[in-house]
Amino acid sequence: MNKDHIIFLIGRINYKANRFLRDELEKHGIAGLAPSHGEILGVLLMRGEVQMTQLTEYIDKDKSTITALVNKLIWLGYVKKRKDDDDNRISRIALTEKGASLKPGIMDISRKLRKKAYENIRERDKKILYTLLSKINMNF
Repeated sequence: MNKDHIIFLIGRINYKANRFLRDELEKHGIAGLAPSHGEILGVLLMRGEVQMTQLTEYIDKDKSTITALVNKLIWLGYVKKRKDDDDNRISRIALTEKGASLKPGIMDISRKLRKKAYENIRERDKKILYTLLSKINMNF
């Protein structure tokens, strides 16, 4: 193992995981979405209606990227946007009925991804891996 290839390996894992997610989204009839769209749908499924600024924090992407992703989800009919009742400057995002109907598929895809990623990895090793990757993440 060449310890200098760790970042390359992380990139390869990201590429393969995203390919896996795209394939699974397609199998579930959720075509035309990128894994980043799935992240937004996942947040909305777990948290309900959120502010746009909260999405940027939860998903760790910049505002313009989140806006583009949300706009596509709106166009596809999965989410809706409204102004906050108390502050017109704040946009709130929520799932539509069509978006909420994706929950079983999204949950299944998430379960399959975790199963695939952690195959043959002991719980103790997962904790160590999480700690180390978190340290690398904090360096940026």
